[in-house]
Amino acid sequence: MVKKAGELIDIELKPHDLRRHAATYASRSGTPLEIVSKVILRHADLATTQRYLGKVNDTEAIRWIETLYG
Repeated sequence: MVKKAGELIDIELKPHDLRRHAATYASRSGTPLEIVSKVILRHADLATTQRYLGKVNDTEAIRWIETLYG
């Protein structure tokens, strides 16, 4: 279902992309890292979240936000 939704807006989309986007959006909107880690991503270790969010650069985050929220 997620892949088909991505095809409708002409992007490759996987379920994990949505999880990463939600975490990135929350983090860049000012949500404390501890909340992103423990509540949104449910990571046991804060370091896991820091590595996870470190893989998303600003250009990619902006592209996702513009694509999904116009």
